[in-house]
Amino acid sequence: VLTRDIQPSNYVITSDEYGNQYAEFDFKDLQPGENAQISINYEVAVNELAYDLAECKGDLPNQFIQPELHIESNNPQIVALAQELAAPEQTVCDQARSFYEHIGRNLTYSYNGDDWGAQAALGKMGADCTEYSSLLIALSRAAGFPARYVEGLLYQDEIDSIEAQQEHAWVELFLPGTGWVPVDPTLGRSTLTRDQHFARYSPNHIIVTNGRHPSTLRGASYWSHLYWPGESTTIRIQDANWTITPQNTSSEP
Repeated sequence: VLTRDIQPSNYVITSDEYGNQYAEFDFKDLQPGENAQISINYEVAVNELAYDLAECKGDLPNQFIQPELHIESNNPQIVALAQELAAPEQTVCDQARSFYEHIGRNLTYSYNGDDWGAQAALGKMGADCTEYSSLLIALSRAAGFPARYVEGLLYQDEIDSIEAQQEHAWVELFLPGTGWVPVDPTLGRSTLTRDQHFARYSPNHIIVTNGRHPSTLRGASYWSHLYWPGESTTIRIQDANWTITPQNTSSEP
């Protein structure tokens, strides 16, 4: 993050257990029928990254290995599948690649707009980026190595629009000898693009938040979140949107 400008200026910054930061506003003086507009502008630098997994040896941290809502890594079906795909003689990197390949071969992409989770992805309902990512995380955690959920924006520069963006989810796996590496099982579902999205970051991935269910969001979407303590009124979010405006890029690495 190079710069950040948040308007109006009467906010405080709060953080959650994943380190995500939020601007918290108090609109107690807002009258019925009135609107409040919030504008948050970031200037960020993004890079293309590729990770060398040749030395896949070392200890694994004892975090991001537990089951949670929509990441049912203790589900018997998921545990059995992880054991089937991950041969004991394989390195963790090879096991992760086996999970990634299986998801690419067997899941059928279908945008659903819902949040079904890892177990549902094993069925025949179809899956979008949330299920692709949840299943990879669940299989990884079932095999005993850390995996975490990432949500952000996928910039689509082939679209002729200032709003050339798509809300997206992907995964970061902790691989020994390297650390946290990105894996995008949704974009890697085609054999033509599979190598481009395993242990690689394309510069059109812009991270917005980490974690599957940050407690600060209280189950709501981070894209446009309002929390109201009580049920005495109704708050409607209008025209909550994201825009991406590319700046001039440098030829330097």
